Parts: sequence; C-alpha cells; structure tokens
Amino acid sequence: MSLINYNEITVHKYIEYDGEPWEVLDSRVFRMQQRKPVNQTKLRSLINGRISETTFHQSDKVPEAEIDSREIKYLFNNRGEWWFCEINDPSKRFKMTEDMVGVGAKFLKPNTVLEVLSWKEKQIGLKLPIKVDLKVTEAPPAVRGDTSKGGTKQITLETGAVINAPLFINEGEIIRVNTTTGEYVERVN
Repeated sequence: MSLINYNEITVHKYIEYDGEPWEVLDSRVFRMQQRKPVNQTKLRSLINGRISETTFHQSDKVPEAEIDSREIKYLFNNRGEWWFCEINDPSKRFKMTEDMVGVGAKFLKPNTVLEVLSWKEKQIGLKLPIKVDLKVTEAPPAVRGDTSKGGTKQITLETGAVINAPLFINEGEIIRVNTTTGEYVERVN
C-alpha cells in the first residue's frame, strides 16, 4: 500500500480515508493569500455512496486504496436483488443489493458485461459502461410548435428507465444514454 501526497489526490483516484475506500470526484489545489497550499476534494464512499467534501493540507499523506476489478455478466433483477455471474462460468452466480449497484443500474440490459470492484476481498460496487445503447419502447408523439418545455419529452426505454429526450425521438428507435448522468446522448440508427 503506497502513500500519496496531498497534491497527488486527483480525480478518479481511489484512496483510503477513515478506514474505507473513497473515489475522488473533484480535486482543486489552491493557495489562499499567504497560507500554504491545500487540496479541496469531493469524495464518494465506495461502501455506501455518501459524498463528503474534505480538505487535505500540505503535510497530509493518505494510502491509495487497492481496488481490484474483474469482468462479470448481468443476468436479471428481482425484488431489489441484482443477479450476476462469472463471465466464463454461468453457474457461479451471486447477488448484490440495490444500493451496491447504484443509480446507473436502471440502464442495464441482460447479458451486459461490466466490472465488479472489490476491496479487501469484499465486493463494494460496479463500474458500469459510460454509454449504453437502448431501444425506445414508449415515446409520446411530438406536437408541432410544442417547445415551451424546452423541446424535450419523457420516453421509456427497454429497461424501464424513463429519461428526457428530444422531440424527434420515436418509438422503436435505438438511442445512446450516458449511465452516469442518465441523459440522452445521441440517436444510434
């Protein structure tokens, strides 16, 4: 386990802080007036998803979290349980709770390959693909001149997720969605 300095705590790094692993979401090193430089960070706990704003000073060193990842396949979800299996051995199945899977799970289709993150032999979460292609199952018709709502409408995707999309998206089309923000990106076909 290696120690990293306050200025090496940058975005997308995994650190151990208060005895648990955290992902760095935002990092800004700056100096206020005559004081020594500090690193203001926004951290997300990999155990429970809690967000914390923490300031690291010049003398601070934190251990880098040793996060292991391996590829798995998503099977199905039922009553708040999300089931996965090993990529080469479907008989090795395991489940995760809804809070471990995260909010991006509503964009998962069966047989999607993703990565499971583990820390000290304990599964702590998933690393979803950034963008996924999904089929539109329900889209209300666009009414000409109806741009008072910003030119978007709510559509339903094949996974059951409801997102905002432009008025020109119709039922049956395939669109690309960003899983981290939950927003429409582009039309695929």
